Amino acid sequence: MRLRGTACAAAGLLLAVATGCTGGAEDGAPAPSPAPARTTGESPRATPTPTPADPVSLPALMQREHTGSGLRLGDVLDRNSAYTRYAVTYEANGLTISGIMNIPEGKGPFPALVLAHGYIDPDVYVSGQGMPREQDRLARSGHVVLHTDYRNHARSDKDPDNDVDLRLGYTEDVIGAALALRISGRPEIDGDRIGLFGRSMGGGVVYNTLVVAPGLFDAAVAYAPVSARPQENIDHFQRPDGDPLVAEIEEKHGTPEEDPAFWRGVSPLTYADRVSEPLLIQHGTADGTCPLAWSREAAAAFGEAGKDVELRTVPGEGHTFGPRWAAEMDVTEAFFARHLR
Repeated sequence: MRLRGTACAAAGLLLAVATGCTGGAEDGAPAPSPAPARTTGESPRATPTPTPADPVSLPALMQREHTGSGLRLGDVLDRNSAYTRYAVTYEANGLTISGIMNIPEGKGPFPALVLAHGYIDPDVYVSGQGMPREQDRLARSGHVVLHTDYRNHARSDKDPDNDVDLRLGYTEDVIGAALALRISGRPEIDGDRIGLFGRSMGGGVVYNTLVVAPGLFDAAVAYAPVSARPQENIDHFQRPDGDPLVAEIEEKHGTPEEDPAFWRGVSPLTYADRVSEPLLIQHGTADGTCPLAWSREAAAAFGEAGKDVELRTVPGEGHTFGPRWAAEMDVTEAFFARHLR
């Protein structure tokens, strides 16, 4: 089903509602508002999803009734002529997730973007870390920017099983962020125009979100993303470093050779037919962290499924982008402008 928030119920979209409160004053005090939206992420055009054999899987997330609510603005962290930066929290499937939000100056409502950052050790991560250039630029161009910290980061609640379960909880946190934005009731936020932008590991979260909850976002960008096959990420990033988490993962879930069905169930490529949003993938040809071949494979899979996907290869750029960053952000902003009208 396409998820457009409570305002689109009249358009024939099914949206379940539970109790809760959202919005609030700058000091964090809650204000009366609509109840949290719930969704299973099902699309009537998608292949039916069977009952998952393993609860740790993308089909399990597809069948889950997700919730997102309680968006609260806390302390003002910065204020300039273009936007005000706030500490925020919201609820996602029963967990409190922290983050930052940039709200442009001027008369709204403004389209909103959820930002999903790349991997940073949670032990050293600070709220809002990971995409500072993008947060600033997108707010200056007239977007409300909600950068989620994810569970286990900064002031967010803890989920002790998240790492061994391939960090699928981050997908739930992004879904919850969009739902919380849609029903926030805040006049600055246009809950009917929401995009998703993830880099590196966050690009993998983008892929997962698009297959779990098609239609929740209006458009998505994956920037220097990781592989859409989790086993490749493990072999590339964790196994060479002797990360003890690898043994825990394989003890719980088996290796790809021992349990290929499990590993198919955690790859968004398996469910490429479910995607409904336009997707832009941007990847540098000199990326030494995430091989360009990963994005080529993902773009090919989504394209073969008939999806609206574009892969932009950026000559000479590495993982974080340098000289071409501003030009590629021009492309990103133009992409969102086309699809968040």
